[in-house]
Amino acid sequence: MAVIGFIGLGHMGGPMSANLVKAGHVVQGFDLIPAALEVADRHGVTTVTSVTEAVMDADAVITMLPGGKQVLDCYDEVLAAAKPGALLIDSSTVDVADARQAHQRAAEAGFGSIDAPVSGGTAGAEAGTLTFMVGGAEEDFHRAEPLLAPMARKVIHCGGPGNGQVTKMCNNLILGASMIAVSEAFVLGERLGLSHQALYDVASISTGQCWALTTNCPVPDLVETSRANHDYEPGFAAALMLKDLKLAASAAERSGTETAIGRLATELYQRFNNEGGGGFDFGAIIKSVRDHSDQR
Repeated sequence: MAVIGFIGLGHMGGPMSANLVKAGHVVQGFDLIPAALEVADRHGVTTVTSVTEAVMDADAVITMLPGGKQVLDCYDEVLAAAKPGALLIDSSTVDVADARQAHQRAAEAGFGSIDAPVSGGTAGAEAGTLTFMVGGAEEDFHRAEPLLAPMARKVIHCGGPGNGQVTKMCNNLILGASMIAVSEAFVLGERLGLSHQALYDVASISTGQCWALTTNCPVPDLVETSRANHDYEPGFAAALMLKDLKLAASAAERSGTETAIGRLATELYQRFNNEGGGGFDFGAIIKSVRDHSDQR
């Protein structure tokens, strides 16, 4: 059993912290939103009133925050208050440069650290079936593994500091682009008289098969796990997909990498967000494809 400081108890952090409690850990949780604290408290998290209070007695500190600025600002308090030897685990999705800066600051203060962004959305957070992509030293990865296990289906070491974030952005570049392609294929098929079921039956066992089709199909009533069956209530919101695609675009520009498909996917998700789609599941991009097809 470990004492874990958990900062950020929102749609992802809340159920993640609850799974740590179920595994027998003592979780000291903090969030700026009172409602998030109330939910966490009902799930056995010891809720506190500050970052300092969350981390001061903790063996490990997990952060799950909206962006790199919030992580680095939070680390100002964490590094000042955490007990010697605590392991710092950042599961936020942030820019690679911010992740590596967080690692550097932790090392300079004498703390081990990993960047450990996740894939699996809110459903995976609730079920404890997230995939953690971990960047950091081998020693810190092995220290983190048993702490991440109650929240995870897979915990994968991806290399040195920041490589968890690199892996996450590359994965979501694939995911965002493939969801657009799947959506366009269904809209093209329906406009040419092809049934959704027929296209799914063929593509799901043929070369068009992908996660965006067989797990989160943007058309309802074809796949049980799809958010399309629930009016596109987000498992992974379109606004978050746009954020990740922008992180990939920024990294591509800095590294001189040509990502034409990623750039176009970013533009299309930006358009969908501008149209008010940011709060829907990212599979709802099919609505934008239909709307713009009707305008042609």
